[in-house]
Amino acid sequence: MTTITPTARPRRRSQKGRLSQGLRQAMPYLICIGGFLVVWQALSLVLGVGRLPGPLNVVVDTWDPYISQPFFDDGGTSKGLGWQILISLQRVALGYGLAAVVGIAIGGLLGLNRFIGKGLDPVIQVLRTVPPLAWFPISLMVFQDANTSAIFVIFITAIWPIIINTAVGIREIPQDYTNVARVLRLRKGAYITNIVIPATVPYVFTGLRISVGLAWLAIVAAEMLKADGGIGYFIWDAYNAGGDSSSSQIILAILYVGVVGLALDRLVAYVGKVVAKGGN
Repeated sequence: MTTITPTARPRRRSQKGRLSQGLRQAMPYLICIGGFLVVWQALSLVLGVGRLPGPLNVVVDTWDPYISQPFFDDGGTSKGLGWQILISLQRVALGYGLAAVVGIAIGGLLGLNRFIGKGLDPVIQVLRTVPPLAWFPISLMVFQDANTSAIFVIFITAIWPIIINTAVGIREIPQDYTNVARVLRLRKGAYITNIVIPATVPYVFTGLRISVGLAWLAIVAAEMLKADGGIGYFIWDAYNAGGDSSSSQIILAILYVGVVGLALDRLVAYVGKVVAKGGN
C-alpha cells in the first residue's frame, strides 16, 4: 500500500498569497501617503524650513520630549501632547455627551409632533448657522468660567446635526409601519420602542458622527481663545512662544488633532453599525 505524504507547498503558497494580497491592499496608502510626505518636504525646501518645516524637521525638532515622552508632566500647563489631548477629550466627552442626550430628545419631539417641529424649524435653522466661536463670549458672560464655557461651545455646536437627523429619521418612517401600528393598536410607548427607535437609528448615528467632528473642531478653537491646557491651548501657546521649534510643535499638534478626530469619527461609526445590527 502506498501512502502519500502531504507537502508544505500549498501552505507556503497560501502564505505568499496572503502576503501579496495584504501588500496590494496597503499599496494605495503607501504610495499616496509617501507621495504626500515627499511633496511636503519639497515645499519645505522651497519655502524654507523656518516658514514650513518638513516632516523630517518636525520629527527631529519635536522628538524630545513631545514624541518620545507624550505624557511628561512638568507641572501647570507644561504637559506632553498625550495629556493635552486627554484634557481636550474630557471637555469634548462632557459637551458631546450632553448634546447627544438633549439632541436626541428634542429631535424625537420635533419628529413625533409635526406642529412643534414646523414651529421651531426657523429657530433651529437660524441658530445652527451661528459659528461656534460666536457663542464663546456670551457663554463666558453667563458661566464666568473658561472651562464651562468651552464645554457649552461644544454642546451648542454639536447639538444641531443630532436634532435635525433624529427628526428627519422619524419623519422618514414608512407609512406602512405606521399603518401596521394602528391596526395592531400599539400604545405610544410600544410604537416608539418597536418602530420609531429601530427605524431612526441610522439617522441618529449619522447626526452623531457629524457632531463628533464638529465638537472636536470647536474645542480646539475654544481652547485657543481661553483655556488652561488642552491641545488648542498648546497650539496657541507654541505660536506665542516663538522659537526655532515652535512651527514644528504646531504641525505635530495639528497631526495629533487630525488623528484623534479620525479615531473619534471611526468610533462613532463603529458603534452605529453595532447598534444597527442589534436592532435588526
